[in-house]
Amino acid sequence: MLKPFFQSLEPEAGCDEAGRGCLAGPVFAAAVILPRDFNEKDLNDSKQISEKKRYELRETIQRNAISWAVSKIDAKEIDAINILNASIKAMHQSLAQLKISPAYIIVDGNRFKPFGTIPHSTIIKGDGKFASIAAASILAKTYRDDYMMEAHEKFPNYQWNKNKGYGTLLHRKAIAAYGRCELHRESFKLKEL
Repeated sequence: MLKPFFQSLEPEAGCDEAGRGCLAGPVFAAAVILPRDFNEKDLNDSKQISEKKRYELRETIQRNAISWAVSKIDAKEIDAINILNASIKAMHQSLAQLKISPAYIIVDGNRFKPFGTIPHSTIIKGDGKFASIAAASILAKTYRDDYMMEAHEKFPNYQWNKNKGYGTLLHRKAIAAYGRCELHRESFKLKEL
């Protein structure tokens, strides 16, 4: 069972991103404020649960959260400012969209830039430890997957319906055969096939 909160200041927002290691598509980030009595036994790091369960949990999170928001930074901006800065910018954009300002922010990972004057903590593997970060990971992941499924219709050669833009062997072979498209991150170097 995930811990409900990291500290006692209320409200506490959890942040996470999805798509940081992809070769194509935007990086997405979410911010979520959960109520004190939120209790969902299936909630976990989005990578630890099935796709079907992720979408079920997305509905539960959106219905029950005090506030939530999702943002994205596209490939061109990722190339311009780098993936770490793009991930943090997307988190900041999500935090800015929340209906209420959090008193404290917890972030998955070990890197973050202050959001205004709100105190924050970075937590390595936080999406497997705290409910609000896990909730943010699920929203970021499912909204990014939706985006990549739509992008697949326009660029079917890369099979994003299967790899969601990650650097799988099939995706890398498709880039070798067809070149890159406008959704590819030019700054990301391809591993040898």
